Amino acid sequence: MSKSDKDGFTTGNLHNDRRDKPEHGVLHKAIHTSVAYSYDDARDLAKVFQGKMPGYNYGRQQNPTVNALQSRITRMEGGLTSTAFATGMAAVGSTLFALLRAGDHVVCSAFLFGNTNSLMNTFRNFGIEVSFVDTTNADNVNAALQDNTRLVFTETIANPVTQVADLEGIGELCKQHKLIYVVDNTMTSPWLFQPRTVHASFVVNSLTKYIGGHGNALGGMLTDTGLFDWTVFPNILDLYKQGDPAMWGSTQVRKKGLRDFGATLGPEAAHHLAVGSETLPMRMDRASQNAQQLAEFCQSHHQVKRVFFPGLSSHPQHDRAKRLFKKPGAIMSIELADDVDCFDFLNKLRCVVTSSNLGDTRTLAIPVAHTIFYEMGDERRASMGIGDNLIRLSVGIEDIEDLLADFAQALA
Repeated sequence: MSKSDKDGFTTGNLHNDRRDKPEHGVLHKAIHTSVAYSYDDARDLAKVFQGKMPGYNYGRQQNPTVNALQSRITRMEGGLTSTAFATGMAAVGSTLFALLRAGDHVVCSAFLFGNTNSLMNTFRNFGIEVSFVDTTNADNVNAALQDNTRLVFTETIANPVTQVADLEGIGELCKQHKLIYVVDNTMTSPWLFQPRTVHASFVVNSLTKYIGGHGNALGGMLTDTGLFDWTVFPNILDLYKQGDPAMWGSTQVRKKGLRDFGATLGPEAAHHLAVGSETLPMRMDRASQNAQQLAEFCQSHHQVKRVFFPGLSSHPQHDRAKRLFKKPGAIMSIELADDVDCFDFLNKLRCVVTSSNLGDTRTLAIPVAHTIFYEMGDERRASMGIGDNLIRLSVGIEDIEDLLADFAQALA
């Protein structure tokens, strides 16, 4: 074990770039904007393309700044290797595109984030079966398994009603049946939870959210935990069955997903996300603490019908969240009383920003049924527990006194 491997989460991340000995002794990896790389010996360029020699061939596939960010996230998640994408959705879509075939079957959470849900339905048009189940109980996943099931996909905490998946139970099930287990860790971040501890094969993070943390750059990351046996997976192409079998899956994702789809993360965004990641633990702790107090305040207010937050003892998966996560996160939703107009309420907030993003340093709010889940329709929203008066809150790091006062005046 190297000296840097013994460092704690924050220390290791802060010094990750420096220990890779970047040019001129800078503390952050430089922003490399070149999309082309030269070789004095043309044979070396051919070796890089063929995977026989490490190096860079073209900016759509590799970039030194992006590679430095990949190294950071791999360390955060305790993984084997990571692949960066332009967005979190690009990471999810490119991975499924690279690994699935017509006739395959996927089991995923019925509470998936709206765009991920839409993507899963799109894959149905290409001959891939998709079963949506309540993943808060692994028995539901087990009941949905078929002979052609290849992959199970769930999130740690669902957006926006905050259901917490049976991450341990599903992990054991996937291990038993040799299924790829993909866990979207965006709502918890690697600071609060590492999905490899529940035997996840792949971990997805939307870097745009908590890891970047400042709402100034888009990005997504797929981390291979190294726990899946790719020698038993039937969809790996012979071309990529070279070298260490632990790398076969990620190699195919990079070649058939990142390269062929071209959803490349740019170096400028990678730099912003890397710098933002350095304060993840402090931001996440503060935001989670604020969310706990705000949830308790809203729970006791007569103008709020229901509060959805894993940190409340009334939450159906409160004990699970307490056992698995360092803190219950900073995502919560409130369902306003029937006689409160959600738009009037939002318009009265002073320091809370009405926005579709989450994971920012600022507290953000959005009327879910009318925006990000509008396309799903009334029936599907109802099945997910999303009412017309539901407000999703991404709690930030403001002074808690200001947040509580803002909600008090808006609800008055």
